[in-house]
Amino acid sequence: MPPPQPLLGGAAPAPARAAPSFLHLLLHTRHRVPTARAAAASSVPASHSSHANDALLLRRAADVADRSAGLTSPHPNFGCVIARPQPNTDSTDSWVVGEGFLYAQGTPCAELLAAQEAGEHACGSTAYLNLEPGDCFGDNTAVGSLVQAGITRVVVGLRHPLKHLRGKAIQALRSEGIQVDVVGEDLQSKLFEEALKSCLTVNAPLLYRAAFHVPFSVLKYAMTADGKIAASSGHASWISGKASRGRVFELRGRSDAVIVGGNTVRFDDPRLTARHVKGHVPVRIVMSQSLNLPDEANLWNVNDAYTIVATQRGARRDFQKKLAMKGVEVVEFDMLNPRNVMSYCYDRGYLAVLWECGGTLAASAIAASVIHKVYAFWAPKIIGGLNAPTPVGDLGMNQMTQAINLIDVSYEQIDRDMLMSGFIEPIPDLSPVIPSVEEIPSVDPEVSPYEANIISFYKTWDIFGAFSNFSPHPIHMPDENGDYFTWPTVEYYYQAHKFVGVDNPQARDIVQEIKLAKSPEEAARIGRTRQKGFPELR
Repeated sequence: MPPPQPLLGGAAPAPARAAPSFLHLLLHTRHRVPTARAAAASSVPASHSSHANDALLLRRAADVADRSAGLTSPHPNFGCVIARPQPNTDSTDSWVVGEGFLYAQGTPCAELLAAQEAGEHACGSTAYLNLEPGDCFGDNTAVGSLVQAGITRVVVGLRHPLKHLRGKAIQALRSEGIQVDVVGEDLQSKLFEEALKSCLTVNAPLLYRAAFHVPFSVLKYAMTADGKIAASSGHASWISGKASRGRVFELRGRSDAVIVGGNTVRFDDPRLTARHVKGHVPVRIVMSQSLNLPDEANLWNVNDAYTIVATQRGARRDFQKKLAMKGVEVVEFDMLNPRNVMSYCYDRGYLAVLWECGGTLAASAIAASVIHKVYAFWAPKIIGGLNAPTPVGDLGMNQMTQAINLIDVSYEQIDRDMLMSGFIEPIPDLSPVIPSVEEIPSVDPEVSPYEANIISFYKTWDIFGAFSNFSPHPIHMPDENGDYFTWPTVEYYYQAHKFVGVDNPQARDIVQEIKLAKSPEEAARIGRTRQKGFPELR
C-alpha cells in the first residue's frame, strides 16, 4: 500500500479574532493539571517527525469518519485507520493497511472493518481513532477487534463526550496491554492542533448537543453579490448554481431535520429533500404561528420525507386536521419560538438541524442563540431592490461594533459561486468544558469536572442502545416464504413483515428490497416509504 496522503477538507486556519470559537474552547480544555500518566509521558522526549506522522494519520481517521456523516445519527461518526512502519526503511512515515468507518447504526463498527481490511498486517500496527469507541454493556466489538487483530498501540483523538461511555474503552484497551495515547493527555504537541480540530468538527453535532442540550444548528442561505436572497417580487429561483445546490443536498443529508418558515412554504413551495444524495433523508419542519399555509404544498407529500408543522396552540384547528389527514404531524406550542422548537428537537433525539428559512426567522433564531454555524453561498449576480429581502432580518443592532463575528471561517469556490462558512462566536459564559475523566481544573482544584448528561435516543429502547431494533443482533425468523432466514437486525424483520402475507408480486419485491438494505436505517426508510406509497399492500 502507498504511504498515507493528507485528505482534502478540514477547517482552514482561522483569522485573527477577539475570542475563540466553541471548538477552540474545547481544544484548549486540555490545558489542565496533568495526570500522573500524562506527566510521565511528557517527560519522555518524542521525535518531531513521529508526532507529525501521528497527527497526519489521526486527521485521516477524522476524514474517514466524515464519510458516515448523516448516516449514523443519533450516534457519533467513528473512523479507524490502521498503519504500520514502512518495511526496510528508517522513515517514520507509515503504511496504511486498513480503514473503516461506521456506516450506520446496526452495521459493523469502524474498528472491525479496518482490522478486517488490514488482515495479517494489523498485527503490531497502530490504530488511529478520531473518537473513543462507545463500547458498553458487553458490546465490546470495537475493543475486541483491535485486541484480536494484534494492535499494539492506539491513538485516540477525543475521549467519548458522554458520561456513561467516557474512558471505558480506553481503560479496556489498556487492561489488554495495549498502549493508548490520548491527544492532549499523553500526546501534547502543537502538531496535533489541526488533527484535534478535525476530530472535534466531525462530531460537532454530538459535542454541541451534549454541552448545550440543543441540536447543532446550521443556518444556510444563498444570496446575490449585493446581499439579496430574492428579488423585490419575492422570486428566488435560482440564485446559486447547480453545483452549489448539490452541496445543499449534501448538507441536508447530514441533518436530522430541515427548518423553514411559513413564507418559504408560501413563496417557494420547496421539497427540502436530499435529492441526488444517497443516505439519510431529514425530517422537514415548518414553523408557522398562524398556520396561514397553502392547502396544497410539496411538503405535505410525506411519501419521500416526513413533515412536522410547529404552530401556536389553537391555531386553525380545521387546517390542522387537514394536514393530519395527509400524514403531516402538527405540534402545538404555548409559545412558538426557535428556542422552544430546538428543545423539542432535542427531546426527539436530533443531533443536527439545518435552517433554510427567510430573514425574519433567521434573525429570530440567531437572537435566540440556537444557530451555531453559517453557510453562505454568494452568487456572482446583482439584483438590487430597496425592499428585496436579505438573509437575516432585524437584530436590533445599530452600530457595527455590535455585529456578531463569524470565526474559524473558511472559503471555497463552487463553480461560479463562493461558499463562506464559519461558526458564530459563542457567549463565553455559555461555552462548556468537556475534560477527560481524570483531569482537574487548574484554577480551582475543588471544582468537579464537567460531565455531560446521558442522552436518550429515539431509536433505542433504553439509554444505552441495548435491545434496540437497530442494534447489530441478528435474529433467525421466518421470511415471506415461511423459511427461516437470518435477519441482520430486528428492524429488518419488522419492516419486511409489513408486506409478508400479501398476495401481490410488488409486496414480495419490497421484502427483497428490505432484505438487501445496507443498514437497518435503510431498511426502515424503505419500509416506511413503501408503506405510505402502497397502503393497499399492508
